[in-house]
Amino acid sequence: MGIIDEERLPKIALTRAELSRYSRQLILPEVNADGQRRIKAARVLCIGAGGLGSPAALYLAAAGVGTLGLVDADRVDASNLQRQILYGTGDVGESKVEKARARLRELNPDVEIVLHAARFTSENATGIIAPYDVVIDGSDNFPTRYLSNDVCVFARKPNIYGSVFRFEGQASVFAPHLGGPCYRCLFPEPPPPGAAPSCAEAGVLGVLPGIIGLIQATEALKLILGAGESLAGRLLHFDALKMKFREFTLRRDPQCPVCGDTPTIFEPIDYEQFCAGPAEADWFAAPHGVPVISVRELKAKIDRKEPFTLIDVREQYEYEMARIEGSRLMPLGELETRMDELPRQGTLVLQCHSGGRSEHAVRILQEAGFENAVNLAGGIDAWSVEIDPTVPRY
Repeated sequence: MGIIDEERLPKIALTRAELSRYSRQLILPEVNADGQRRIKAARVLCIGAGGLGSPAALYLAAAGVGTLGLVDADRVDASNLQRQILYGTGDVGESKVEKARARLRELNPDVEIVLHAARFTSENATGIIAPYDVVIDGSDNFPTRYLSNDVCVFARKPNIYGSVFRFEGQASVFAPHLGGPCYRCLFPEPPPPGAAPSCAEAGVLGVLPGIIGLIQATEALKLILGAGESLAGRLLHFDALKMKFREFTLRRDPQCPVCGDTPTIFEPIDYEQFCAGPAEADWFAAPHGVPVISVRELKAKIDRKEPFTLIDVREQYEYEMARIEGSRLMPLGELETRMDELPRQGTLVLQCHSGGRSEHAVRILQEAGFENAVNLAGGIDAWSVEIDPTVPRY
């Protein structure tokens, strides 16, 4: 069963022109006329009409999705054209959503295009998402990702996630009400400002957003049809240079403040402030009661061949994507049951992505009587920025 309200379907009929246009889909047993009616009844919101939103919107319109919403306040820039295939050279300087609507109507005039020419904020997010069945998050910043995740969890609507960086991309479906985790289960805290460069700073292969955006569109159609297995509970990672896909199992965090067993967030928060975090210069500021070590101090220990134990408290899929040489994986959720594996003599360095989870890990160990545990400030992300840029960032 798909995600479309069954009461909406009796009002949906296919014209002879539509039967002809979608004939290659209609002959699929998993689609047929009933499935095409579901697609026509569907309302899909694309947050961002850029690199990911462009291919997603184009193929969803081509497939016959009845209503497409586009959220984007930007204007077309010449640097967009290398990957944002909704636009042409003559569109530079024009409103993205306006030009996107013209292109999509040219492709399929039967699709209703709803424009939201505004920034997606905590003030308007709930109202924007409300009329739609599924959300495709094609944003490129952390405040929007956390905001779209939280509002979708509150509204019980699937949030189809995608992101790209240089030659790599990843996608998943966050829908706790359908099983699996939400975005916050994976990334409880955002990285420090400036720690995760944008495409403008780091670059991106032009075709990469096309691949990830089409995966997002595919997941949307599957959810609409109720066909196949969604990416809920799975993260699909793509490496264009190696032409290799990897899949990681994702777990719901029972302590997640949004979808956990005892949630503490019930409405949109100030996401700009939440994602601000400490400035990069403050990565090495010690939290109250938690001793820290900077990545430069850790590197000096390594160079001097001083003994210490480095424990990585991230998840397996994160560890496989990027790690500090010599580290040992012990996910935060397993820490309390595996304390007997940790040495009580010598320095014990706890490390995560950007320092939040490892700070919590140090507190857990302190309560258990460990006096030798310290937090690696800034985590592996600071290590990549300050010490070893060959370590992938995510």
